[in-house]
Amino acid sequence: MTAATDLPKIISVDDHVIEPPTLFERWLPRKYQDRAPRVERKMISKASGLYDGLVEDPDGDPGDVWFFGSSVYVLRRPILILKDVETTAAMRGSEPVTFDEMDPACYDPKARLDAMTSQHVEASLAFPTFPRFCGQALSEQTTDDRVFGLACVEAYNNFMVEEWCGDSDGRMIPLPVVPLWDPVLAAAEVRRNAARGVRAVAFSEIVGHLGYPSIHNKNWDPFFEACEETETVICMHIGSSSKMMPLPPEAPDIIAPTLQFTNSYTSMADFVFSGVLDRYPALKLAYSEGQAGWMPYAIERMDHAYLHHTWGHGDHKIEELPSTYIRRNMFGCIFADRHAIENAALIGDKNIMFEVDFPHADGPYPRTLEHLSAQFEGIDAATTYRIVRGNANQLFGLGLDSHLDLNGNRLN
Repeated sequence: MTAATDLPKIISVDDHVIEPPTLFERWLPRKYQDRAPRVERKMISKASGLYDGLVEDPDGDPGDVWFFGSSVYVLRRPILILKDVETTAAMRGSEPVTFDEMDPACYDPKARLDAMTSQHVEASLAFPTFPRFCGQALSEQTTDDRVFGLACVEAYNNFMVEEWCGDSDGRMIPLPVVPLWDPVLAAAEVRRNAARGVRAVAFSEIVGHLGYPSIHNKNWDPFFEACEETETVICMHIGSSSKMMPLPPEAPDIIAPTLQFTNSYTSMADFVFSGVLDRYPALKLAYSEGQAGWMPYAIERMDHAYLHHTWGHGDHKIEELPSTYIRRNMFGCIFADRHAIENAALIGDKNIMFEVDFPHADGPYPRTLEHLSAQFEGIDAATTYRIVRGNANQLFGLGLDSHLDLNGNRLN
């Protein structure tokens, strides 16, 4: 049996940056500083729900809060690890938290690299936190001044490329956001970042839920064209549409993380039947934190629907079976999905990537290597290599392992 230390080092395709308070002070032009997103420390009521906004109370708990326009984002324990203590999932209640209490690896790139090294992680792609998973806050809070909105998007991306990833020697994979109100501007931002070596972009799994045009009727074609042209991977985190599967009446909150894969399934079907992948056959879509054990059934069901429910195709019937697009264009991202690993052949062993979800409570920190070993126990070396790092290395053009083939075998 392969020893844990012999497992390939992880390329994590879903982690998170807790943006430092200085981000917009440093990267947004001076003329916008009076409106810039800012962090303030508040005393917060215990009555505040996890996502219900800010309720101040002088007898409450201290917490750091992002303010931007009419939006408030309270930093809370489920999204991070604490300093100088082994932070378990059980310790991560909904309490607010300050930067002083956080492990610096949450917001400092040098500390993040040290944490990655300790966790058998070589490279990491980090989604936004304060702007939300596809940067939608930067679009939603600037409707009165789109020039300012674009400046905020560019400032965030400059931070991501130059500060968060700039000194990492390629270990940090930059993940910019785009101005969601204008697909043409979004395309221009993709090309601006691609020109400096970026191969990924954050997008919403169901962008129509955010109040912007859907992926149908060719609304987003300029953006998709730019991504295909620059080989930029569209990375979609669960919840990036700011909506999740509604819970049954009186159901406990634990059902929400149980059902979170449904957003990825919905998005995958939407893209498959939209015709986008007929027009842009080289487009690549990655579904972060949706896991992938459900994909064999999804593939089977979509193919069945395509062949038997012909009344449902609408004005455009896609040119191939849905399974063709899924295996050609789509990637499931997993961190706790032994079922997907064991059924990689049904999904496509080149269509699964691994993630760590650092520093969120759902991830395996601080025992990532032990977790990795358990997930891949008894799995052949070639499949393990592809899922843990090989597929991501190839998809994002990282240029690692040039001495190995796609199965992890040494080249002659």
